[in-house]
Amino acid sequence: MSHSAPDHLLERMLFFSDAVFAIAITLLIIEVHVPEIPPGSAPGVYLHALLELLPAFFGYVLSFLVIARFWITHHSAFAHAPPFDAKLLWPNVQLLMSIAFMPFATAFMARNIGAMVPALVYFLVLMVASLLSVRMVRKATLLGDAAALHGVEGLAMLRTRGLSIFFAAALAFALGFFVPQISPAALATAPLWLYLLKRRAQARKG
Repeated sequence: MSHSAPDHLLERMLFFSDAVFAIAITLLIIEVHVPEIPPGSAPGVYLHALLELLPAFFGYVLSFLVIARFWITHHSAFAHAPPFDAKLLWPNVQLLMSIAFMPFATAFMARNIGAMVPALVYFLVLMVASLLSVRMVRKATLLGDAAALHGVEGLAMLRTRGLSIFFAAALAFALGFFVPQISPAALATAPLWLYLLKRRAQARKG
């Protein structure tokens, strides 16, 4: 096999991955259905219809940012152009499968806001996607010289920062059994978990 073949295979995998991420993000807004309002209705009717869509808009923004975070991490993991390895294929497919499921989980939660089961399903999807992302990043950065691009501390952070979403989703999952109405707020702790992970990486470097 020529030297260009592995590069070509890696490009095909990354193009496919980018397409799945893009489609998943697009499907999020497609799930936010435009309300059917009779022509000539009063302005208050339109405003009321928009207010009823607030849970759907919340789910769209939340999942858009989460999927974008997964894509950025995925992109960074391959930024050092590692050699293609067929062992990357199935871990990548499994990650993409969880990403592709997110529009459904988002719509299920948004249309049943405050309900326990839809909230738990959404948080569980985030937890699974986070772990699959961490595994995928680690496998990708074990190939080639990722440390030369990211640095030792940066590489350690890249391999673990997906856990910030996992810990935030796990906290939300636990709260979902008791207070599902406010459990999504626990996802806002992701930056805190990211900060703690960064401190841990710095401490291990020292």
